[in-house]
Amino acid sequence: MEIKDIFLIFLASVALLALASILLRLVIKTYYEKSTEAYQNKLMKNQIEEVNNVYMTMRGWRHDYHNHMQSLKAYLAMDDISEARAYLDKLETDLDDINLLFDTGNIGVDAILNSKISLAIHNGIPVDYKATVPKETSVTDIDLCVVIGNLIDNAVESCEKVPKEQQFIRLYIGQFKEQLYISVSNATNETVRKLDEEYITHKRGNHGHGLKRINLIVEKYDGFINRKNEAGVFVTEIMLPL
Repeated sequence: MEIKDIFLIFLASVALLALASILLRLVIKTYYEKSTEAYQNKLMKNQIEEVNNVYMTMRGWRHDYHNHMQSLKAYLAMDDISEARAYLDKLETDLDDINLLFDTGNIGVDAILNSKISLAIHNGIPVDYKATVPKETSVTDIDLCVVIGNLIDNAVESCEKVPKEQQFIRLYIGQFKEQLYISVSNATNETVRKLDEEYITHKRGNHGHGLKRINLIVEKYDGFINRKNEAGVFVTEIMLPL
């Protein structure tokens, strides 16, 4: 076999390897996108259920309002103060179970925050929060709920990995000039120097999917995202145009 033939075979082999590498990357990318989409679909399904649960609970209370008033009037008419007080205590307990902590101006965001933050507080994680959402935004409710839901899920997951006495979450959502500003700070036991695609790639499972999805939505609206990791604290800041 001549040197020319060997060289041609070598070039063909290199070309085939390059093609195989490209195809492999495409397969991996397609798999990752599909798995991310499946996770986000599941997340959105859960969030929609949360919205419906809150709505149905409040609708039920509205429907039962007159019945409650009639029952209380009956106890008072019979001068049965102890039973009236017990009835009110039961109603108060039921209202506490609803835990409507947020009234941001956006029903979808309220449902996500009320559900996830209430659960975090119930699990003993101290949460400091302030949230308002402008009525008019360029961001769809679905995208906004995905971003906020993922941020809180990641914050809770991170807190669960540190001792109870070190756990905390700080949440702020509000308008800054012509931008919607979202900030989430939480306790962490990680020390990350490089918060870029390499960091996101190394986060496995739902956490990695969530980080990737947040980035895609921020890019979709030409927004800004900044992640900071200091001693014991992880901070995510997002700016989205209104």
